Amino acid sequence: MERRTFLSMLAGSAVAAGILPARAQGVLKVGSTPTGSPFTFLDTKTNTIEGVMVDLIKAIAASSDFKVEVEGMQFSTLIPSLTGNKVDIVAAAMYITPPRKEVIDFSDPIYTYGEGLIVPATDTKDYVTLEDLKGKTIGVQIGTAYVDVLQKSGLFSEVKLYKTLPDILADVNAARVQAAVFDLPIIGYNLSQGQFPKVRIVKSYKPVISGSVGIGVRKSDGELLKKINAGLAKLKADGTVDKILAKWGLV
Repeated sequence: MERRTFLSMLAGSAVAAGILPARAQGVLKVGSTPTGSPFTFLDTKTNTIEGVMVDLIKAIAASSDFKVEVEGMQFSTLIPSLTGNKVDIVAAAMYITPPRKEVIDFSDPIYTYGEGLIVPATDTKDYVTLEDLKGKTIGVQIGTAYVDVLQKSGLFSEVKLYKTLPDILADVNAARVQAAVFDLPIIGYNLSQGQFPKVRIVKSYKPVISGSVGIGVRKSDGELLKKINAGLAKLKADGTVDKILAKWGLV
């Protein structure tokens, strides 16, 4: 039997058995993060990733011709997982930035915000700019748009890198780091849960990075991007996007 014939038969058997790759069956893998409330987070009761971006990509898929499966992973691994074909879509609190756009493509903007500054609650100073924090140790999450800004500023005695937001909040709460920056709505949501009572958001601080989050796809997936943007436009027009944002306290 020729090799091509054998492979054809094998493929046919796979179809019959329903074991084709998920994408071939119209099911796309979505990379998201277990930390990043209210955009994405792990619901420990259901052991599933939930949040704004999950609700949104599911609604977009429902209005199109594909299905999605959401997979949790660390924020810093999202883009490598996308470009390495481990996932097909990134739906997380990821800014659309020029460096990222060189590597992947993004949907139209979904929600715009800036970074927030947090300090131990015992620090009552009204910081306004990063310059006001000169000489301090500051924390930031690996892979976020804030890392380069902090490292290149030359202002800090140390820019401490963290894998997750809970790790950052724990260190600020215990005053092991003097300050940290992260997405303001995510910080606000997490602190509202009451788990880090010794962390304070500095309300006087003026963000230096404002960005819009979007859904990411590979640059080779232009047709998928068109479907996502078409679905997003439809959901914006019929009020679904606003309802999802309101559901998670983002108005």
